[in-house]
Amino acid sequence: MTKITVNLITGRTIQQGVSMEAGKEKEDYMKSCGIIELDAVDIAKLGIWKNSNVRVTSDFGSVVVKAIEATQGPHPGLAWIPMGPWANMVIDTNTYSTGMPTFKGTPVTVEPAEKEIVLSSIDLVLNACKE
Repeated sequence: MTKITVNLITGRTIQQGVSMEAGKEKEDYMKSCGIIELDAVDIAKLGIWKNSNVRVTSDFGSVVVKAIEATQGPHPGLAWIPMGPWANMVIDTNTYSTGMPTFKGTPVTVEPAEKEIVLSSIDLVLNACKE
């Protein structure tokens, strides 16, 4: 199975803000935040189709999200997940006394996960609380 390592950044998006207003438990929120934007070159390296599910893993955790082609770029080796519960599964929770986690510059491994599902925000948090 093919894996790639990329540098993950997170941040806010307009789609995230709109879907959040309707409710973080709604499917639109999952569709706007349970994604990873990858450069077309990186999607090709993974040997997947756009909109395929992938597993993103860091030293801090792992999460399944939908891989979409990046809206900005080109920037091979750089990935984007909108801030939210899916990004929170793979970023460092240590705030280094700033009160904010490090949302930029997390090395992650991305691999195909066609047989796995992107969990809803509720299921994601419930599963995280069990661990």
